[in-house]
Amino acid sequence: MAKNGAGSGRIAEIRDRAIHATGVSVVITEAGAVDSPIVWVNDAFTRTTGWTLQEAIGRDPNLLHGPGTDHAVTRRLAESVKRGEPCTITVRNYRKDGSEFWNQVSVSPVPDSDGRITHWVGISVDVTDQVERADAQDASIREERQARAGLALVSRVSDLLADLDDPHVLREIAAMLELEVVGWAGFFVDDGGLRATSGIDAGTRTDGPVRRRRASIAPDPVQDLLDGVSREPVEVRLDATGFGTTTQHLVDHLLEPLRGRRPPVEAVVVHPVTGRRLVQGVLVTVPRHGVGLAGYSEHDLTVLYLVVRRVGLASDNVRLYAREHRLAETLQRAMLPEQAEIRGLDVWTYYAPSSGHAQVGGDWYDVLEVSPDHVVLVIGDVVGHDVEAAAVMGQLRSVVRAYAHDETAPGAILDRVDQHVSGVRLARPASLVLASMTRTGPGWRLRWARGGHLPAVLVRDGRAETLEGAAGPMIGFGSGGRTSESRDLEPGDLLVLFTDGLIERRDRTLREGLEALLGTAGPLGGLDAAGVGEELLTKLGDSPEDDVAVVVVRVPDPSATAAVDEGGRRRRWSLPSEPGSIARARHAVLRACEAWGIPGRQSAELVVSELVANAVLHGWGHLVLRLYDIGGALRIEVEDANPAPPVSVDGHEGRVGGYGMRIVERLAQWGWEPTAHGKVVWALVDPTPPPTGV
Repeated sequence: MAKNGAGSGRIAEIRDRAIHATGVSVVITEAGAVDSPIVWVNDAFTRTTGWTLQEAIGRDPNLLHGPGTDHAVTRRLAESVKRGEPCTITVRNYRKDGSEFWNQVSVSPVPDSDGRITHWVGISVDVTDQVERADAQDASIREERQARAGLALVSRVSDLLADLDDPHVLREIAAMLELEVVGWAGFFVDDGGLRATSGIDAGTRTDGPVRRRRASIAPDPVQDLLDGVSREPVEVRLDATGFGTTTQHLVDHLLEPLRGRRPPVEAVVVHPVTGRRLVQGVLVTVPRHGVGLAGYSEHDLTVLYLVVRRVGLASDNVRLYAREHRLAETLQRAMLPEQAEIRGLDVWTYYAPSSGHAQVGGDWYDVLEVSPDHVVLVIGDVVGHDVEAAAVMGQLRSVVRAYAHDETAPGAILDRVDQHVSGVRLARPASLVLASMTRTGPGWRLRWARGGHLPAVLVRDGRAETLEGAAGPMIGFGSGGRTSESRDLEPGDLLVLFTDGLIERRDRTLREGLEALLGTAGPLGGLDAAGVGEELLTKLGDSPEDDVAVVVVRVPDPSATAAVDEGGRRRRWSLPSEPGSIARARHAVLRACEAWGIPGRQSAELVVSELVANAVLHGWGHLVLRLYDIGGALRIEVEDANPAPPVSVDGHEGRVGGYGMRIVERLAQWGWEPTAHGKVVWALVDPTPPPTGV
């Protein structure tokens, strides 16, 4: 027994020395006393915390708590102790000198022989290094996830910007930002002044930087962004005063959409939407948390910069592309002739660029009256859709016009054109049909030659056929010896020259399109040229996928009864936005009233003059004139790309203009309707003569 007692004592001694020597802190508290005071700590506790055994005895175990201690965690420990259950927590503790460390604490109850808990033993380990490594790892993971989310957002923005025709693309991008980064977002485009926008349009700022003259020396941070003076996002407080014009205008505009938000918006952040050279506009944002720039992290600002940079480049591309398109269309339309008036012939011409691709190609036509008895018709197509194609078209048209005055066979003229083109080396190949018409009493002698172009269509007695002969290679590839074919045209005959945009579609072959044209044109022989053209465009060219040029020539037949257009009588003309279109529109109305037997031509002529003049002065893009016979009255429609409605104002002595819509009001019922690309202004003309003095 003595031996066993000696062994137990030695073990107890070793145990005590081990507890003192271990690097793990040990704390024993009394369970029954108030606040469970400390009754013993080992040396490791002193080394870790700075509290000695004498200082710790009798103290509350919470002596290691401090300002950063998570009391939700310590309450969990206290509740376990209350239930008499062991528990392990990791909590921020503080040493005697105030320095903090992360402490992993495990407490276990110490019962007596009767099972009653008399004490608690706590084992604690300084795990600061492990926690900091874990925090750093977590932070790295969060940053990586945040970076991936930012890249994904920018990628989705890029995908949205791929569809620049979507009128709400910027609203969608703003909504995406509101979902993931900001509390509110809105884009404002700079077109001579800031305006809210939901999509990217061609705008007006396509030239060099616009520097605005300041009306005062008041600070104008938004104007500084637009002028490129500042490139970093700026914070604008909504309750501040004394701003310059542009900043104040933006603040006034924001008050309505931001009214009623909780919490109230005190400031916004304005980000410049920068293109290659110019600032295209601004993105205004409100952070989810915080006020102004302070509400954004560096990562948030980086994501917003990448977004506005992509929007700026896309906007810049749209505007540059629109500028090139306008230049090409202006160049192309400037080289197309006005509506030709040929004695003894009914002629109608039409050209429109492809609205679906917003491009201009080299489609062109010409109606040249060499002499009262000799007319030359040309229709052609230069490969490509750009300024160069339009320029080549202009060169080629000039060459053909120069040689067409020689009353030689069309094939010989094309030989001379080939020689010239080979000499100057035009940049693009081209196709064309050249037809020469010579008067022969009541009819005409038709001769033609083709250079790689679709054949013209002849309609006679309700039957349409293609004029296949005299085919040859594209212009510039001929080596001489082109042939000509001829036919005699009789009164009532109809000739249609066209480019492939009229009949070519993705869902059918060119041959099928040509057959559709023949089937459509056959029954139209009794209509006037404009009526035939309208029917062809309605049934074949309503949604063109390429530029469309059409020339319709009808040899009038005085003995024939005029046919009625299928589905009602209507006409359509595509006009350039230039003053010369006013005269052409007047002429079109007079011809339509004459063909349809509608009285009141003077009133109709005045009304269409005012509508087209208004569109030329205030509209955008090319114009579309439509005429309808509505039960003996004439409905006139003029469409342009400016969505702003027409305004009827009172003219007065000191102002030029302002009377146009007043004249329309006196002569017709009128109104306007928005379209997907602008507006239509319509007028239903009273068939009675205009009042005296108008």
